[in-house]
Amino acid sequence: MTVKAVITDWGGVLTSPLHEAVPVWLAADRIDAVRYRSVMRDWVTRAYESGEGAGANPIHGLEDGTLDPSEFERLLAAELRTVDGGPVAAEGMIARMFAAFAPVEPMYDVLRTLRAGGTRTALLSNSWGNEYPREVFAEIFDAVVISCEVGMRKPDEKIFHHALALLGLSARECVFIDDIEHNTRAAENLGLHVIHHTDTPTTTTALRALGLPA
Repeated sequence: MTVKAVITDWGGVLTSPLHEAVPVWLAADRIDAVRYRSVMRDWVTRAYESGEGAGANPIHGLEDGTLDPSEFERLLAAELRTVDGGPVAAEGMIARMFAAFAPVEPMYDVLRTLRAGGTRTALLSNSWGNEYPREVFAEIFDAVVISCEVGMRKPDEKIFHHALALLGLSARECVFIDDIEHNTRAAENLGLHVIHHTDTPTTTTALRALGLPA
């Protein structure tokens, strides 16, 4: 079946990787990096692997909109310490965490090329309460799905069905791009073509292999 649409993640695909942004924030706020990674490893593992609901996991709640970003900041700050053992400021933490995110313009160009060639495009992003460059979305995307706004999150299958419904296409008519393997695996299980994103050239090659004008 011909691929008619590309559905893409935002953070880590259309932006520089989170693993590059986080160390900048940790250094700027003088946060104990070992402690941060231990806390986040536990939270992420539980959010993606344990099946815990939003009430039991801050990341789950943040992503599906049932936990206010300011409460997430408070919960995370309570788990962290500065390098000299002091408290970490909660207010504005998410903005500081993502401050070093930079747009990957070549990936935006890929989407523009696809759309100009007749391929439909959609954003499917798990939000962490961060700001999106919404001013460019209208020229790039036919549909935008942000987890906290629809009360669903990847890798839950219902958010993929929601994105497909907005596009009016079947799973086999779409390819999904994400840098998190849990999410690509979930999409593949639903019948979408998937690309586990590592960099723009590799993703572009994979899109062309599917017959798309990337």
